[in-house]
Amino acid sequence: MVSIDHVAHKILTYIPYVLVLIDMRYEGVNCGKDGSVDNHMEMGKKLLAAGQLADALSHFHAAVDGDPKNYMAYYRRATVFLAMGKSKSALPDLSRVIELKPDFTSARLQRGNLLLKQGKLDEAESDFKKVLKSNPSDKEEKDAQSQLTKSDEIQRLVAQSRSSFNSKDYMTAAAQLDTIIETCVWDVTSREMRVECFIQMGEMGKAISDLKAASKLKSDNTQAFYKLSTIYYNLGDHEMSLNEVRECLKLDPDHKQCFSHYKQVKKLNKQIQSAEELIQEQRYEDAVSKYEAVMKTEPNVHHFTLLAKERMCHALAQGQQASRAIKVCSEVLQSDPENVNVLKNRAEAYVQEEQYEEAIKDYETAGKHSENDRQIKEGLERAQRLLKQSQKRDYYKILGVKRLWFYTSLLNLKKKKKKNTTTLEYYIINLDFKSSTDHSRWNTN
Repeated sequence: MVSIDHVAHKILTYIPYVLVLIDMRYEGVNCGKDGSVDNHMEMGKKLLAAGQLADALSHFHAAVDGDPKNYMAYYRRATVFLAMGKSKSALPDLSRVIELKPDFTSARLQRGNLLLKQGKLDEAESDFKKVLKSNPSDKEEKDAQSQLTKSDEIQRLVAQSRSSFNSKDYMTAAAQLDTIIETCVWDVTSREMRVECFIQMGEMGKAISDLKAASKLKSDNTQAFYKLSTIYYNLGDHEMSLNEVRECLKLDPDHKQCFSHYKQVKKLNKQIQSAEELIQEQRYEDAVSKYEAVMKTEPNVHHFTLLAKERMCHALAQGQQASRAIKVCSEVLQSDPENVNVLKNRAEAYVQEEQYEEAIKDYETAGKHSENDRQIKEGLERAQRLLKQSQKRDYYKILGVKRLWFYTSLLNLKKKKKKNTTTLEYYIINLDFKSSTDHSRWNTN
């Protein structure tokens, strides 16, 4: 056993080291109070000049913590935030600078510029006017006056765009909002209004772009995610629709619109995935039934109807259901006449029905829209070959007999005609024998 005296001796030997560490800790605290803020400021400026923004930010954080009333520490930190593209973080720091030192025109001018970009025009104009009244430098005065003039122009355009929007002149409103957003790039309200204009104009791609920007500019923007989901849904993109509505529910699990829409999209997405798995397994009839269920789940969105029929067309053609395939494929092509996949599938169905001329037309049309598609080239050559073969007179078919019957009779009838053989039959047999040099033709097709 270890004795108590031995343990006590061990503890006593560590006491001097502990005292040294405590002394060093308090010495560091005193140093921090006296000079570490200046050191952090100096290091932060050097790192900022070197482009090492993350390291510079750490030093300015430390400077602010060391002296919460040092307005330059806040200003430098705001400068780093702006360089990192974090304007939301920079704005509170600039406001703190102005609170601590109201006559710091550089900070006020910077804040006015940020407010203008956010579309907060009244607040921005207030900052620009105060800069002009505070004995600014020539450059500051010029910049403030330029921004004030720009803000006045934006105010006028905002009023005009709202008037155009309320009058349902969406094209004019969108053009006016374009000009506003060129300056007010972080203005969520203007972007959301432009989204509505684009939707009314049928410019869904542009609406999606603005909504994605709005979802990032405004925290907890559940409405932006909901609109994104519904737009993707109406475009027939069930996977993207599901992704966006999930983002909405992450922000607010009890969001009624998003939850209701989520259930619908999830059900539809599951049916489509199941149908595609059935096609991969070559269970074509089951896949057709599943896509029929898709159309029942969502009968009102034309894109999903087209998608379902396109895939049914493929499944029926692959499953040798030629007549049904031709009917469904033709329905799709009435709405989408340049759909290459549907044209190829209908061409295959026409080949199965021995309608070679129709198959050739479909392959040629598909080839115009997909010139390097090897499947089209091979399908066209095959259809042309089969058409050529079909145009030869098929005497076997005329007589209602198989080729093999003639070839087995050929040896007996080559030199001598039997009683029960008609002149026509004998002529065909001899003609076929003379033209045949390959016994591989002895088949039953």
